Amino acid sequence: MRIKKIFSSFEWVLFVSRRFSRVDRKGRSAVTSFLASLGICFGVMTLISVVSVMNGFQMSFIDSIMEVSSYHVRVSGIDENSAADFQAFCLSDPDIKSATAFYEAQSLIVGSNGNQSAGLIRAVPDNIRFLDEGFSKECRIIAGSFDLTEPDSIVLGRDLARALGVRTGSQINLLALSGGNDVELISSDRIFTVKGIFRTGYSDINSSYAFISLTDGKNYFGKDAVMYFEGVSAESWRSYNRSFFGALRVEKNMLMILVFLIFVVVAVNIFNGMRRMVYERREEISTLAAFGGRKELIQSIFIMQGFLIGIYGAVPGLIAGLFISINISTVFMILSKIVYYAQLFMMMLVSPSSAYFVTENPM
Repeated sequence: MRIKKIFSSFEWVLFVSRRFSRVDRKGRSAVTSFLASLGICFGVMTLISVVSVMNGFQMSFIDSIMEVSSYHVRVSGIDENSAADFQAFCLSDPDIKSATAFYEAQSLIVGSNGNQSAGLIRAVPDNIRFLDEGFSKECRIIAGSFDLTEPDSIVLGRDLARALGVRTGSQINLLALSGGNDVELISSDRIFTVKGIFRTGYSDINSSYAFISLTDGKNYFGKDAVMYFEGVSAESWRSYNRSFFGALRVEKNMLMILVFLIFVVVAVNIFNGMRRMVYERREEISTLAAFGGRKELIQSIFIMQGFLIGIYGAVPGLIAGLFISINISTVFMILSKIVYYAQLFMMMLVSPSSAYFVTENPM
């Protein structure tokens, strides 16, 4: 009986709330309720879109950093004589998918046309794309091939190649190169042929990384070059990229705070709308109380109305947010078109002769 009574009370509260909502569509509270629902709709849509886009960008960065830049774990201090045994030990562990040795050095690269750019030169095995599936997935070749079998071959990041003004088949010089005491700091004899150009989901890798073979690394980096391994316990990718991921976390938290402020404004609007609704319903409240309506049930009517206002805004906001997240590339393209044509229109009004220089942002 108690459950039946509770159900009957809930049914009555829902019935009266829906009747009030129907009347409010034509009353003075219609605008307040509509704006509150609209605010919730935009708030939920913004929240889902921001979280989805931020998580998508962050995962793209993390995947590229772990598979191409820092790897999951880096180990250093292993001499060349024990490197093969150490690598075999790593690969014998079923939890380790790949373990690859590499050298690193900083360089000032000069293109054939004289353009210069700083870069990080990494010496890797010739067949790294077959040894490491994650590396092959994230390091996508957009021109040429990842072929380091020939001596003095190099593969450049897309933005690095663009900064140097080179393409596949071009020659570059590692003018300045960090290394051991037996290596010249500056030399014009370190000529490499560009065999391929790659792209990852992280722009810093695209603008600074270049790959050569392990053999070339031994020849040019000197005897004091440190050999690194990825695949065992030493320095993890989180500690190696601590500052970068810390900045990402701060950015994400700030965006979440800004989105939270939207919900604060909406909550204030709903609260004011409920107060106004209670004031306008003084006669109805008195009638319900006179017919035996308990205070708790009458309060529940307005709580239910606030809940319905939230539902009316949250459901369309959820659908809109998911739609934007799924089609985010199209949304960015449309926004790019809108910005481009707006700039072009303003330039045509102000200085038609300069409209030629207005270009669309490919990002």
